[in-house]
Amino acid sequence: MPTPRLRFAPSPTGYLHVGGARTALFNWLYARRHGGQFLLRVEDTDKARSTEESTRAIFEGLQWLGLDWDEEVVYQGANVARHRADAERLVADGHAYRCFCTPAEIEERRKHAEATEGAFKYDRRCDRLPADEVARRVAAGVPSVVRFRVPDVQSTGWNDLVHGAISFPHKDIEDFVILRSDGTPIYNLAVTSDDIAMHITLVMRGDDHISNTPKQIMLYRALGADLPQFAHLPMIHGTDGKKLSKRHGATAVADWQHEGILPQTMVNFLALLGWSPGGEFNEVMTIEELVAKFDADGLLKKASVFDTKKLEWMNGQHLGRMPLDELGPLVARKIAADGGATEHELLARPAWFHALLELLRVRSRTVDDIVRQARPYLGATVTYDAQAAAKAWKEPAEARGLVADARVALAACTPWEPAAIEPALKAVAEARGVGTGKLFGPMRVALTGEANSPGMFDVLGILGRDVALARLDAALVELDRRIGAS
Repeated sequence: MPTPRLRFAPSPTGYLHVGGARTALFNWLYARRHGGQFLLRVEDTDKARSTEESTRAIFEGLQWLGLDWDEEVVYQGANVARHRADAERLVADGHAYRCFCTPAEIEERRKHAEATEGAFKYDRRCDRLPADEVARRVAAGVPSVVRFRVPDVQSTGWNDLVHGAISFPHKDIEDFVILRSDGTPIYNLAVTSDDIAMHITLVMRGDDHISNTPKQIMLYRALGADLPQFAHLPMIHGTDGKKLSKRHGATAVADWQHEGILPQTMVNFLALLGWSPGGEFNEVMTIEELVAKFDADGLLKKASVFDTKKLEWMNGQHLGRMPLDELGPLVARKIAADGGATEHELLARPAWFHALLELLRVRSRTVDDIVRQARPYLGATVTYDAQAAAKAWKEPAEARGLVADARVALAACTPWEPAAIEPALKAVAEARGVGTGKLFGPMRVALTGEANSPGMFDVLGILGRDVALARLDAALVELDRRIGAS
């Protein structure tokens, strides 16, 4: 068997959609699993819609996912001369012919056919022109397209790696255009010509291309090239069962990157949209595990559902497994962008910063969750959440007494460790005749400004003695103000 060569061939007319990223990933996984090559081709023949910005966004999306390609990027627009030569060869070999019918004439016949016979199909009238008449019109500069002559056989079929046997009857396929009158190629010719030149052995793409495949197989055969295998991947749907679109939320890979999803999570999640390793398996897998397990046998026929909640759950799992040395710089950049602290300030205290990450990541599903939860631990002061303060400090005088007693007890704690802090605070609660929960509520708002946080002893440990006592002092001042205002 030849070495597998697969390609991802996006059109640079927009962002890298998660559907395109899934297609790229499956091609990449197959190539890596079987020791083949993964190639990248930018299909930029639509000059009006193709942009450098979109091309760059596609590259950046693939690089973020870790999907490296093995050879130089192929730009389809640079191959138009070869596409044109292939079309001319098909004409010379009798597999195609020039069609001089104008778009207006075609449209008029289409309307007539639909009104009298039903579906329109090109009647090959230009294929019946004498050779000398064709030559005369060409010499006179009469505009023409090149049409491929669909072979007079019953059907074209193939064994799809996803769907099994697929066949299209030729009675439903008209002689299709492969070269426009301006000499530029139609999609099916350009793709086939490029795949032949790139020695592609497996074409794996979305099943919206299934109807193109019989035409491309005909072109392969007419050009005397070996057929690749084909695998058509079902679409990705939203949770409502409809094709994934912007109404379902973020659909660009870059959007999820900016929302705190890890690249290894996105790879893991996308891999399970349309593929299963079979049997019982752990859904949370590393890229190395995915490469080791991936094969075409696990490709699924039915559409997959892009479930945002599952993506975030899976991201939480990957956050929990990520080495802190890798997670630290990623979170530090996000915190710096959020204005909480500089990257240098955070990374200069690795032991403290790693302790903070360990404390927060178990309560987070995205990197942004960690950044949000980290805010109370980074500044000298905190902002009191209005709802949290209204509930925990509902009775300001009572809350002040609890916070004041806690402040006195904590100031005497030596060393600043749970072994000393825990009995000191329990003693305050007992003296006050309340449970520790009743004590910790007002303290939590005083220390973090919020109603929810990690455990009290963890919070005090991360803040440290000086910051914790200063925040309790600030809370006493605020509670005095509230008492005076009541």
